[in-house]
Amino acid sequence: MSTNQNVKTRTESDLLGSVEVPCDVLYGVQTLRGLENFPISSFRLDQYPLFVNGLAIVKLGAAIANHELGLLTDEQYEAIAQACREIMEGKHHEFFPVDMIQGGAGTTTNMNANEVIANRALELMGHKRGEYQYCSPNDHVNCSQSTNDAYPTAIHFGLYATHKRFMTHFEELIAAFERKAEEFAGILKMGRTQLEDAVPMTLGQTFGAYASILRQEIRNIDFAAEELLTVNMGATAIGTGICSEPEYAERCLAAMREITGWEYMVAATSDTSCMVGYSQALRRIAVKMNKICNDLRLLASGPRCGLHEFDLPARQPGSSIMPGKVNPVIPEVMNQIAYKVIGNDLCVAMSAEAAQMELNAMEPVMAQCCFESAEIMMNGFDTLRVNCVDGIKANEEQCREYVHNSIGIVTALNPIIGYKNS
Repeated sequence: MSTNQNVKTRTESDLLGSVEVPCDVLYGVQTLRGLENFPISSFRLDQYPLFVNGLAIVKLGAAIANHELGLLTDEQYEAIAQACREIMEGKHHEFFPVDMIQGGAGTTTNMNANEVIANRALELMGHKRGEYQYCSPNDHVNCSQSTNDAYPTAIHFGLYATHKRFMTHFEELIAAFERKAEEFAGILKMGRTQLEDAVPMTLGQTFGAYASILRQEIRNIDFAAEELLTVNMGATAIGTGICSEPEYAERCLAAMREITGWEYMVAATSDTSCMVGYSQALRRIAVKMNKICNDLRLLASGPRCGLHEFDLPARQPGSSIMPGKVNPVIPEVMNQIAYKVIGNDLCVAMSAEAAQMELNAMEPVMAQCCFESAEIMMNGFDTLRVNCVDGIKANEEQCREYVHNSIGIVTALNPIIGYKNS
């Protein structure tokens, strides 16, 4: 491994040999190997702070259980616990630089957390970074654990916390559509089916329908999120609990319940269906968002040669060559977010199918896809609400003219004079 000659280093070693680690970082040799092995994407662990917090929760719960079982000294426990709490407070996240997409079923991520916590604990104990004889990433921070239970449990915790944020942004967007439904309740317009004139309705009903189809998804995605509280902590390598004490799993789960206030169920180590379910729930919302944004673009098209039932807020000039052109850029970006989420869901499904024997080694890309989908959808919700929906203005006269000029209005006479006469 190459290091800048002007940077002070400390020597760390693993089964592959010795490595010079910069003295100013909290991570160690295995994190450095991960950085060298996986320069894959721009998605770094520190970009997902709730996932980093999930790792700290897992490590703190394990430390509590191990201390109760006499596997950690008081000094080791107090230092590890303090390091975990600092990470949960948002500190030291800059020392989680590894790529989210990695081989090894998450071992690099797990060891990144172990090394950061161990080195911070060493500082709190009055030792130097790298003096692992006093507090080891493997023997103490990772005590009674394997990547195969600590890593997926941390993913689930991070995604569940992310879901809590997601719902705030989602409900704010739904409320914005509901406000427009109320604002436009008295504006008559023409409904359309198969892009042809159908029957009259109100513009308020159009926006009320958008709010309704999104609100229907709350129950579904909440259910999918609750499944994320199915964890395999205590299973260690393949579900047998090897290298842990008989009471460890129960004590660890109890400790994590105390830390988070969440209730958990236990699942098999190789089962990634929780991420599959949550990704599918995000995809369902993405499909509906795509339909809504397609409608917004079509109904606002024009202004002179389109439908132009309402105006979207003008956000930027729409052309480098056509003066005066303004494009529906905000619904367009939400469309693209929807496509990305749908693509991520396919990646999650294919990765889940790749599980072999007692483990699914493809969890890293599944986690990255789920976190990314939730994050870009939250950003999209806010952008669509603030920069588009809140500022939509109805063209009431245009809507009325479409109704007056449409043959669809005669449908109302069917009950009176019959279909043929109408």
